[in-house]
Amino acid sequence: MQDLIQSFANFISGMGIFSMTWQMYTMWGIVAILLFLGVAKQFEPLLLVPIAFGALIANIPDNGMVITQAQREVVAIENGKVETSVMNDVGFLSAQIARFEDPGITLQSTDGLSPEDKAKYDTAMDTPMVVTEAVDANGKVQKGKVVVKGQKPEKVMFMKFEGGLFDWIGLGIKCEIFPAIIFMGVGALTDFGPLLASPKALLLGAAAQGGVAFTFLAAMALGFTKGEASAIGIIGGADGPTSIFLAGKLAPHLLGAIAVAAYTYMALVPLIQPPFMKMFTTEAQRKIKMKSLRQVSKGEKLFFCFVVTLVTILLCPDAAPLLGMLMLGNFLRECKVTERLVTCAQNELMNITTILLGVSVGLTMQGVRFLQPETILIICLGVVAFAVATVCGLLCAQLMNLVPGWRKSPINPLIGSAGVSAVPMAARVSHNVGQQADRTNFLLMHAMGPNVAGVIGTAVIAGYYITTLSGH
Repeated sequence: MQDLIQSFANFISGMGIFSMTWQMYTMWGIVAILLFLGVAKQFEPLLLVPIAFGALIANIPDNGMVITQAQREVVAIENGKVETSVMNDVGFLSAQIARFEDPGITLQSTDGLSPEDKAKYDTAMDTPMVVTEAVDANGKVQKGKVVVKGQKPEKVMFMKFEGGLFDWIGLGIKCEIFPAIIFMGVGALTDFGPLLASPKALLLGAAAQGGVAFTFLAAMALGFTKGEASAIGIIGGADGPTSIFLAGKLAPHLLGAIAVAAYTYMALVPLIQPPFMKMFTTEAQRKIKMKSLRQVSKGEKLFFCFVVTLVTILLCPDAAPLLGMLMLGNFLRECKVTERLVTCAQNELMNITTILLGVSVGLTMQGVRFLQPETILIICLGVVAFAVATVCGLLCAQLMNLVPGWRKSPINPLIGSAGVSAVPMAARVSHNVGQQADRTNFLLMHAMGPNVAGVIGTAVIAGYYITTLSGH
């Protein structure tokens, strides 16, 4: 009987309700709001619903069965041979996410090591080899080190990974898999013909990136680091996968807030953009009718995919994972001989990846890390980014109409707002606002040019940020 009572007492004490915190309860409220937006209002339900459910899972006690503090064993490789293996910094930095930088950077300190571990590392250490970064329980980036005996290794490899189910699923973001697959699906679904038929649409897509630049500077002024500011600013590109891709590289501790802001505002494009579109254009401008676009040949589209891929790899290799997959998806679509692959990329693969991506993003929204002052700032800056990007696209179109050679075939400024790259929603918004001014005006195909240009422009800027700010 005593054993039975003790077992029952252990069962009661092990209930998750006794491990709940106020942050978890607060996150439940946020989850309810996201589910309301996704289900009741149908704002980006394919992403908001998985993100919300992932956030719910991240804010319930799970005893490590679902989410654990990942443990990795690091092996130093020199000239293709294993020289020494040591454990990484997770053991003494209370990290859930550890990100290893390039080897060869000198360590700052060994603060935080236990006496036993310090003695072990001191014994093995001849030369410090690697700086590591980890996110602690408060969401701050802490620095530690891994040291190996001997000469500087060519690289450091992860040889062991132990974690819960969603630690493994989350590798799709950390290893840059999910955003790249999403881009391939977008490429398979998108017609690049309008952009090729009117190449000047590239200017509108580029102009809309003004929201990214402005928000980057605003975030810097508010005290964010360059890496954090770049990840926040990219929200203005209205491209969720790119936001996740860049945040995972430069600000992993802000991934949840940035992803939620990006996808929420993408869903709210029909509400956010129209007021600015009407404010910065006249009734006469909104009624401008544009000439029909020429037909673009299959060869032109295939050549465009091939050239963009080569140019990206040569000039901005850090953008290649996204743009390369975007062009692969479009090449499969336009070559007309890979129908089964196109169908898979557009449907099954895209849908599976969307579910896993959304859940993985939600799992980063643990209350202790998400409920920080920075989150509110990111949400506010996201609105600013969208507004500025929209206005920049509108003003650029009006300036283009002043160019002598383009006056004969003026641009309806409304298509400039589609440069924010939320494909194809932003293009539909441009078309709908144009139809409110003139029911016979059809702008959808014209707006798809800046829309596609915005996708390319945002990915290029993300690659530029990664190249120049990886050390910040």
